[in-house]
Amino acid sequence: MQQQNRAQVQGMAPRAAGARLGIAYDDLGTGQAALLFLPGWCSSRKVFQSLPALCAERHRVLALDWPGHGESDPAHGTFGEEELVQSAAEVLRHAQVERVIPVALAHSGWIALELRRRLGSAVPGIVLVDWLVCEPPQAFLAALRALQRESDWQAARDGLFSKWLQGVEHPRLQEFVSHDMGSHGFGMWSRAGSAIERAYATYRSPLAALSAIRPPVPVLHLYAQPEDAEFLGLQQTYAREHSSFRVRKLAARSHFPMFEVPETMAKLIGEFATLD
Repeated sequence: MQQQNRAQVQGMAPRAAGARLGIAYDDLGTGQAALLFLPGWCSSRKVFQSLPALCAERHRVLALDWPGHGESDPAHGTFGEEELVQSAAEVLRHAQVERVIPVALAHSGWIALELRRRLGSAVPGIVLVDWLVCEPPQAFLAALRALQRESDWQAARDGLFSKWLQGVEHPRLQEFVSHDMGSHGFGMWSRAGSAIERAYATYRSPLAALSAIRPPVPVLHLYAQPEDAEFLGLQQTYAREHSSFRVRKLAARSHFPMFEVPETMAKLIGEFATLD
């Protein structure tokens, strides 16, 4: 039976003694190792749709809104990857979670990897969802830089939206991208572009970053796009060389497969989580 957070679904987590950062999150289900759903930049936890509730039938599930997103308090001052990591850690402390499996959408994968580095075996596995895990193409890096220029950010954002929705006939997803993600302005999109560009410059690719984590952490990558066979082949080669990594391509047309195949994703995530 699905349960809600003891604090009526939304938890307000203190950032530090004397200072307070309100982080909205859902707390569903029960279990030893919680699943922590991490949205990507410029999207709220609504992006996961019914997936957290489906996973909560077998596991405890937390799903948060980053500061400045969704129902959380506004973000103030310097705000980048470090603040996201701190926010996730605060939710875990507030919810009294000792073991957690992050379920990270897109570039929140960088946050999931950093949680593993800091918390070690308290993060027994990671689920990545639709992430550019290989080295990024130059066109993508150019888009990240354009997001950081006030004169170009909106055209760059709209170009990303168009690419994500190309050939996708899903009204609910189209509305989410245009209204939820589209509600953020230059301030948040420029932060996103800067943080993501810096992460790729530091680690070269998520797969390269994973290779440097010791001991290796079990990882499941669930993705639907791109259809490019080379992208899948590179991951399959990596999986043969790194037994801790596995990849599954989903039968969906968008970069947001939780809108299209949530039941399939919940099954695969549940199977992965029970391997711990």
